[in-house]
Amino acid sequence: MGKGIGSIHLNEIQCTGFEKSIIDCKFNVENLGCNHEEDAGVRCNIPAMGFQNQLRLSGGRNPYEGRLEVLVERNGTLKWGTVCGENWGIVEAMVVCRQLGLGFANNAFQETWYWQGDINANTVVMSGVKCSGTEMALSHCRHHGENVACPPGAHHAAGVTCSETAPDLVLNAEIVQQTTYLEDRPMFLLQCAMEENCLASSAAQTSPTTGYRRLLRFSSQIHNNGQSDFRPKNGRHAWVWHDCHRHYHSMEVFTHYDLLSLNGTKVAEGHKASFCLEDTECDGEIQKNYECANFGEQGITLGCWDIYRHDIDCQWVDITDVPPGDYLFQIIINPNYEVAESDYSNNVMKCRTRYDGHRIWMYNCHIGGSYSEETENKFNHFRGLSNNLLPTQ
Repeated sequence: MGKGIGSIHLNEIQCTGFEKSIIDCKFNVENLGCNHEEDAGVRCNIPAMGFQNQLRLSGGRNPYEGRLEVLVERNGTLKWGTVCGENWGIVEAMVVCRQLGLGFANNAFQETWYWQGDINANTVVMSGVKCSGTEMALSHCRHHGENVACPPGAHHAAGVTCSETAPDLVLNAEIVQQTTYLEDRPMFLLQCAMEENCLASSAAQTSPTTGYRRLLRFSSQIHNNGQSDFRPKNGRHAWVWHDCHRHYHSMEVFTHYDLLSLNGTKVAEGHKASFCLEDTECDGEIQKNYECANFGEQGITLGCWDIYRHDIDCQWVDITDVPPGDYLFQIIINPNYEVAESDYSNNVMKCRTRYDGHRIWMYNCHIGGSYSEETENKFNHFRGLSNNLLPTQ
């Protein structure tokens, strides 16, 4: 493509694919040790004419929301039409907001009270949309093409609300690695956990007086590094009171804890089903805004973090039935995308785990869904410390 001219402003750029601008990616401005021999370039594909790269929102209360409409060509004529709302979700909405230059998705609607959402076969021009979240245009997502098929039960068109700001939750992987240990906990101390469904199904056959469960325990410290506060999807009217913990839980599914075999098969899972979100600590002079006590507002303030300590109920994975071996430990935050974030690629943490039946090692914990070749090579000759040596039964 040839050499550029003038000053070099960015070096070592690393993008996740979710950014709305190149300057939102990580880059190095201190060490610009490169020259125009290394100039970056791109070649873009022109989308097919069947689906025009043009979208608009209509019927909303402001320019940032509305029913999604797509411009398509049919029989030589351009027409605006709706998108089938079947399986429409926040990931698809993210792509729409990015394409429209409206920031990040707050909500993905299939129906609302403030615009006419009903659809019929004559208005739908796009269906079967399934995005990964990194696409720059809706037409780049998988869809049915011109073979539009919207099931009879999908009576509503797709819609979105966008915002210039969004939260971004990131787990502190180092804290998980440092705090992991094993505990053999007697069943008579796990009655609350049984009520909360925090144990493996085999716990129902464990003696409540003489039995025990082997728990993989750890702390999780979840930071909000985004651009706005993280708030639960449900309002107070939908929060659930938990007698064991004596407070309301605002999200039934906030984090998944799983132990996987090396081929990805789930061998044990955490049953921590409900969460109460609050500001445990904050950076600098940032004020805490959210607290679970006394039916307080719930959320995580920008610049703050919520800590679930290793010693609280259900902050564990029940590995009683797991044989010794090498495993992957995985934590996923906001797994169902119930709350919009600016970046979902950093919501997964993985660690390598070695369990010998008495001790547990947790090592190479990192954010992201895959391992680099360099990291994989370390697994065969790791030097880990045992986090916990169980006493002899």
